[in-house]
Parts: sequence; C-alpha cells; structure tokens
Amino acid sequence: MSNRFTQYILAAMVLGIVMGTAIYNFLPDTRGEWASAINLIAMMFLRLIKMIIAPLVFATLVGGIAHMGSGSKLGRIFAKTMGWFISASFISLLLGLIMVNLLQPGANFPGTLPAAGQSTGLPVSAFSIEKFLTHLIPTSIADAMAQNEILQIVIFAVFFSVAMGSMPERSKPILAMIDDIGHIMLKVTSYVMLFAPLAVWAAITATVAKNGLAVLWKLVVFMGGFYLSLMILWAILVIVGFIVIGPRYGHLLKLVREPLMIAFSTASSEAAYPKTLEALNRFGASSRISSFVLPLGYSFNLDGTMMYCTFAAVFIAQSYHIDMPLGTQLAMLATLMITSKGVAGVPRASLVVIASTLAQFNIPEAGLLMIMGIDTFLDMGRSATNVIGNTLATSVVAKWEGELGPEHAMGPGDAVPDDMIPGEVPAMAGHG
Repeated sequence: MSNRFTQYILAAMVLGIVMGTAIYNFLPDTRGEWASAINLIAMMFLRLIKMIIAPLVFATLVGGIAHMGSGSKLGRIFAKTMGWFISASFISLLLGLIMVNLLQPGANFPGTLPAAGQSTGLPVSAFSIEKFLTHLIPTSIADAMAQNEILQIVIFAVFFSVAMGSMPERSKPILAMIDDIGHIMLKVTSYVMLFAPLAVWAAITATVAKNGLAVLWKLVVFMGGFYLSLMILWAILVIVGFIVIGPRYGHLLKLVREPLMIAFSTASSEAAYPKTLEALNRFGASSRISSFVLPLGYSFNLDGTMMYCTFAAVFIAQSYHIDMPLGTQLAMLATLMITSKGVAGVPRASLVVIASTLAQFNIPEAGLLMIMGIDTFLDMGRSATNVIGNTLATSVVAKWEGELGPEHAMGPGDAVPDDMIPGEVPAMAGHG
C-alpha cells in the first residue's frame, strides 16, 4: 500500500506538470481562471491539514511529555534539541554563504534590475525580536489552536503536561482521554492523507498553469545554483544521519518519501507534518520524542529556509554589484541566525526575514522582486529540505535518549498501532 501511495503521488506530479503546461500554452486567455479553480482543490486539502494539526500536536505532545516522568528529563531533551537546531541552522546558513560565493549567480545577471527604491509589499514591519518574544506566549489557547500557531500550542502543552505530571492521580482520567484523542486524530490523519495525490496534482497543475515552466529560464543560474546547494545540504544531512544513527537511517529515508513529495509538490512543510510524524513513529522513534521535537522543528529547524536566506541575500547584493567583504557576510550570517528564529506567525517568512536583513546592510529590498515570481518553485525545495532536517533531528534526539526502538510496519489507511501513541509506548532500554 505504501509503495502504491508513493506511485500515486509521483503520477500526480507528472500529470500536474503535463496538464499545467498544456493550460499555460493552449489557454493563455483563461489560464489564470483555470489555475485558480484547480488550486481550490489544493487549498481544500491544506485546510484539512490545518484542521487536524492543532489537536494532533496538542494530544501527542501532552501525552508524550506527561509520560516522560521527571522535569529534568524534559529539560535535558529540550537542551539537546535546541543544541542540534542551532548547529544545523549555522551549517545551513554557512553552506548557503559558501555556495553563493563560489557560484556567483548574480555577478552577471542578464535581466533588468528593479529600481532600488521599489517596494516589495512584504510586511517587514510585522517582524521584530520583540514581537517574536511576545508572540511566543498565547493570549488564549483557543485562539492559538484556531490560528494553528504551533509554537504557542507547544508552549501551552508543555505547561499543561508538566502540571499533569505533578498531579498524577487527578490527571489519570484526563491523560486517558488525551491518549484516546491521540488515537482518533492519527486515524483522522490517515483518512485525510488519502486525498494527498489529488491535492498534489492540483497544486502542481495550478502552479505551472499560472506561471509556466518558461519563467524558470529567466533565473536558471540562480535556480540551478540554489538546488545544487540544496543537494549538497541533503548529502550532508544524510551523511550525518548514517554517522549518528547507523545503517538503519536508510530505512528512515525510505519512510519519508511520501512526506517529502507532499512537502515538495504543495510547497508546504505543514502539509507533510502528519505523514512525517507517522514515518518517525514507524521508524521506531518514541512518540514522547517525536511529538516534542518535531513541532519545535517547525519553528527553529528550517534547514532549507536557512540556506535560502544567505544564498538569496548575497545573490541580490551581487546583482546590484554591491561589494560585501567576508566580515560583512559573516555579520549578515550572524544576523540571520537570530532573525530567522523570530518569524513565527509571519506570512512568507523567509522573504520577510531576507527583506529585513537586506535593509540592515544597505542592499535594495527591491532585489527580492527578481525572485518573487519563482518563489513557489524555490519553496518546493526548501519545504522538502525542512522535512529531511526535522526527521533527522527527531531521530537523532531519540537515539541519544535511548528511545529509538524497532520499526513498525504500517501503510496509509492502516489502523494505528497502540504503541505509536505516547501514553502506550513500551519500555525500552535507556529510558529515564
């Protein structure tokens, strides 16, 4: 079933490219209407995903933390997780900086540069460290769930589950109910994911029908350099995975094929969240770890986005022939290391971070207009890379904590095994 599901998604991607190209070339007057109509299917799927993410994150996270035991264990896992995230972010930003200097994609940019004072329309004012810090804390958990603010849900869930752990007798019925909700939400997820191939087809068709594939040729050097850099980043992540986890890491790469394709084709890491969580649990990562590390990764461990920030920022500087000495570039890297963590709740986050950083180094924000037209195609690669980075981070933390058990066999639509629910994970060697 799993292999068939992968084949369906691949077929949907190919069919989407073919149909999108046909609409773009043969229906030029109405391709916008066709793209909008077909994109409704993809939007409905993404709304289904958003519908299940908040209760899925809350139920699995509360159940996982409540069964962790001591608060010191939670602190230890958090420290290891953030240490990994910071290291991975630095490597991703540095790789983007190295590659853009080696490839020089903006040195001889063939197109017309936008006027330096032209506005991008990006909500740069929506971003600041102060706003990020206040945004961390939900004013209402109901509002956080309604807006799918994963980081705010994580904050509340940590407080809630720690409080439950301090009152074990009183918490038993609530914890049992949350475990049941976890079962139900994973089953709901399996139903929703049956629509994934249709959504993949719609997303690809709408994107190609609206923009055409020819738009890629205008920035083929930039696109090629960026995807080459992503491939190198993937290679680094895979090598690290085999070093830390061992040969069985190859099995995880097979398990994440579906979430990778979903993230790539829909240009949304969020759309791949349920399948990524399922793949990690099938791999044997304890739900106590995966339900804690994975949601945090969606805010703090976006490896593809990190690399894109330095690559795109220096590309724009090259295009405008702005000299950036090594010291200035390293200062930009340090700035992005901080600002990239403050984008929770900001739409088009990577572009907003880049725009705010460009202003600090006197690089025209208007340079983003060159790449905004192909940003969806770039976002496909970024989203897939984010999935790889977060699955690696989760499995590594599980390995370090001694909570990487045997694999589970499960395909799309199958019943959820009991030991994939946080409250019912069997004891493994190394548990605290």
